[in-house]
Amino acid sequence: MGAFDTLRIAGSSLGMHQTWLDVLGHDLANVNTVRSTDQNAFQAQMVVAEPRADGGVRVAGIALSDPEGVLVHDPEHPLADAEGYVRRPAMDMAATMTQLVMAQRGYQAAVQVTKVAQDDYQSAIRIGAR
Repeated sequence: MGAFDTLRIAGSSLGMHQTWLDVLGHDLANVNTVRSTDQNAFQAQMVVAEPRADGGVRVAGIALSDPEGVLVHDPEHPLADAEGYVRRPAMDMAATMTQLVMAQRGYQAAVQVTKVAQDDYQSAIRIGAR
């Protein structure tokens, strides 16, 4: 595998991990979104990644969580129904934060691989120039 192959694969990983981080940020920003019971809850997004034939990775799609969410008794909320319920997203904060750490570490690893491949390529150019 050459330096260009490594750069291409690491670049695809950077793109996938950036998308994953963006999606998680969007989910975390909406974790407290409240809707009335006659509406769907905020649907968390999940990145679906798949391998590419060239060894890289790509985002195959974005899946959505359950629109039912969870009903929470909050009679003081302005969106509460006659029985005092509102609809909140069915999100597990611990799982979301764990995914955030995994996405950050994956992104950092891809950046490091890119740096090493670039350094190797520059070394090869210097050797060839002598």
